[in-house]
Amino acid sequence: MSWRVTVRTGPKVQKLRADTLDEALELLETETRVAANTTRRGTIDVKVRRFEPEDQVATRVELRGPGARAGFDVRGDGSVQAWTGRVRRRLVEPEDGETPYDALRRQMTSVEP
Repeated sequence: MSWRVTVRTGPKVQKLRADTLDEALELLETETRVAANTTRRGTIDVKVRRFEPEDQVATRVELRGPGARAGFDVRGDGSVQAWTGRVRRRLVEPEDGETPYDALRRQMTSVEP
């Protein structure tokens, strides 16, 4: 089985591969942490609407594999949200004391065949 990690920042797309789910989750977390530490955006004002940094997805790091699609959205303010889903993204809410990375790992380990 092969897992693919895709990192999208603006027009830049980087595609990576991992052999196991654990390797893919490590790669996903590493790429997301790098993006969260380096990504900051200002407010975008387009006359009829303002987009604050927390409303903007600056980087999307996506994991695809056998029967699963999940990832992280890095917001313009550097915050991270975990999600799952193919057509419709559903946020993965961290439980008490969990980081978004822990929450997605918990969610994905129940998917591995």
